[in-house]
Parts: sequence; structure tokens; C-alpha cells
Amino acid sequence: MDEFAGAFGDRRRSAAVQRLFDGIVDRQSVVIRKVGGTRGGELSAHRVLSSAEVTPQGTVACLCRGTAVAVAGRRVVAVQDTTEVNFAGRAWRGLGPAGRAQTPVPGFFVHAMVAVDSESDAVLGLVDAQIWTRPAETAEVPTGRRQRLLAEKESHRWLKGAQTAATRLPSAREIIVVGDRDSDIFAVFARRPPGVHLLVRAAQNRALADGGLLFSAPESWPLLGRQVVRVPPRGPGDRGRDAMVELRAGQVRMRRPRNGLRDGDPAELSLTMVEAVEPDPPAGASPLHWRLLTTLEAADEAMAADAVRLYRLRWRIEQTFRMLKTHGLQLEDTQTAEPHRLFNLTALAIGSAVRIIQLVDARDGSARPASDVADPHQIAAAAALCPRLEGATQRQRNPHPTGSLAWLSWIVARLGGWNCYYKPPGPKTMRDGWLRFAAIAEGFQLAHPPKHDV
Repeated sequence: MDEFAGAFGDRRRSAAVQRLFDGIVDRQSVVIRKVGGTRGGELSAHRVLSSAEVTPQGTVACLCRGTAVAVAGRRVVAVQDTTEVNFAGRAWRGLGPAGRAQTPVPGFFVHAMVAVDSESDAVLGLVDAQIWTRPAETAEVPTGRRQRLLAEKESHRWLKGAQTAATRLPSAREIIVVGDRDSDIFAVFARRPPGVHLLVRAAQNRALADGGLLFSAPESWPLLGRQVVRVPPRGPGDRGRDAMVELRAGQVRMRRPRNGLRDGDPAELSLTMVEAVEPDPPAGASPLHWRLLTTLEAADEAMAADAVRLYRLRWRIEQTFRMLKTHGLQLEDTQTAEPHRLFNLTALAIGSAVRIIQLVDARDGSARPASDVADPHQIAAAAALCPRLEGATQRQRNPHPTGSLAWLSWIVARLGGWNCYYKPPGPKTMRDGWLRFAAIAEGFQLAHPPKHDV
């Protein structure tokens, strides 16, 4: 694979970025000494990270090329969210405050978006990543924020994400941008790009045109039906649970907020609201209660249930962030401190995190080719390795077509310690398996060098 061909204004520079990215993927690390492979590779990595021609925006644009192809003809959920990377106890220059406002620490923020197939729930690739740090003299919640335009606020990232999805995913059959409560912003709905739907969890009990309040609107709506929603784990030891929720849906007409600059936004907006509430939660559990605002229709139970199902896919971006940080690449442990270099490294790391998530998705079967995540020599190594990993029983054999992404995922999972029984392999297993696989593939290439014509 060559994600960076023709980028950064120089063929040698783009090749060096490709080698660095491949090193991060293969070694599942952001430690430059490890991913460089050799002293020369380490120095090359440092040079490209420092290069003014190499930018996080350019890197992300390259990583999104494959996504644009993968979404063709699909109904795509573009899930976006923000995560914080902080460095408590480390006084790094050039990084502004992160953490809680009362006890800020040096750090930066990543706002990322991944494309998810609405039918299979599989991550198709990266769509966008915005990386920034706050000015050192700025508090977490600046004064006078209501007197600033949306484009001047950090919250503009939600609208920019929707606009980027429209630009980078033109071949998708339908684009639905999903966000959490931070993206409940009137202006984002008012200015959404044509051809893009929004699905957001409501945070504000907004005033309605009829004089009522948003959260009270469902009280008069009929019960459409019930649906089981999977609640993901909330922490160590939590296995998650299934919640039975009641569904209601209807149209609401929201007033434009009184405060803040209007910037041409309409006085009112008509949207769909879907409410999913758990009437009888288990003892000691917080009831699930989602109020979803969307530009999609929800005229019946099936449409309302579909909106809830699509919002549930938001966990895919959370899973990506976990792979980027503590459960995978451990970005917060990097020793790369200078902001330009750090942000370039972060952009490459996000692509690596998405790569591992795609392997996890393929474990149950995927028609996509292994070449979506692996080079030809790695695929050749996998073909030689697969028979050695298979057992005597049918359950211990690779059930997927040779050369498919699912076939490769099975091999990586076996190398990560999965024994074909019990629960399916997760991100940590895939990460560990890819580490072993990359090392084996490198040795395989040395033992079987490509033949060149004389």
C-alpha cells in the first residue's frame, strides 16, 4: 500500500513518511527509535516529522484517500468526537492547557471522524482529524464566547467535520454525521452542508416555537414500540448490558438561541426528535435515556429504531481513541514534545489505530481484500503462515477466503493468542497479533527476496 504517493512536494519525502507510517503500524508504537528500525530510519523519521512540508492536514488527507473509495454506494455513518491528550507532570513548551480548568496540564486535542458502514457496523476508514492546542494564556472557557462567531470557537470543529464528510465522501449513497452532546449546536444544524444528515444527542432543553421546551415534547407523543439497545462497558470489569427502551418520535420546531451572534441563522429550525428511555433499569444501573435530534425522518417505529441504532455506532470513534491512547499506541507516553512534530506523529498514529480497528471488524467475515491493510510481501507471509496456525478440528481452521481481509484478521488474531474458542478477539489481541505478524513478515521477506529481471 502507498497512502502517501505524490504527497508533500517530493517523492523521497513522501516515501519517508510512508516508511514511518508503516513502522508505526507494524510495531504498534510511536517511539521513534522503535518505528525507525535502524539508525538511518530513526533519523529519517525525525526529519519528516520536523519538515515544514509535512503537516497533519496533509497526512490526514492522504490517509482518507482509501476511505473515499471504500464508501462508494454505501449508507455511511460518519462518527465524530474529541479526545484530549495531556502530559501531567511534564512541562512541555508550546503546548497550552488541557485537563480540567482548575488544574490545567500541558496537552492538546484531537477531533476525529471515522466512516462506518451502516449495515455491517464496520469501520471503513478515517474521514478527518483536527489537531490543536490552546494558547497558553487562554482559559478553558474563554470570557465573551457568546460574542464570537462560530468560526472563532473550538466548537466550530463539529460543523467543519460535517463539511469535510461532504467533501471527502461524495461517492457514498447517504452520509449521516453522528455526534455526542457537545455537538448539540443550533448553528451546526442551520449550516449543515447539502446532502449530509445530522444525528446528535440533545444536550440543551431548548425553547420551542410553540412556547414549550424540547425535553417535554415527547410527553404527548404515543409509544411507537420497544427496542433492545446494547450498552457498552463503562469501565474495567464492566461487561456492558442490554437495555430495553421505549421509543417515541415527533417533529419539533426549535427557536434560535437568544444569546450569541446569529450570523445569518434562521429564527427557527424544524427537526426530528427521537426519545429512547429505559423504564425499568436493573438495580444500581443508571437508566438509558437518549434524546436524539436529527434531520432524518422518524415517522414510524422502524425509522425511530433505526435512528437509535445509528447513534449507537458512536462507540466506534471511542474505540479508535482507546486504540490511539492507553489500550494501544499509548500516545500520551511519547517523548516527542515539539508541537509540529507531535501533531504530525499524532496524525500518523490515528491512521494506525484505524487500521487495527479494521482488523477487529474483519474477524467475523469481510469481503474486502487483505491488501486494504497489508503489503504484498505481508500477504505472501500470511499465506505461508496460515497452515501452521490451523488445528485439527474444523473450528480451528481459517474459514475465510484466502486473500480476504477476514482471512488475514484470523491469522493476526491467532498470533495474538486467540485459540478459536470463547469470545471473539478484541483490539488488544489484534494489536499483539499484528506486532508478531509484522516481525514474521519482515523475516519472511528477508528469506524470500523479490526476484528482479536481469
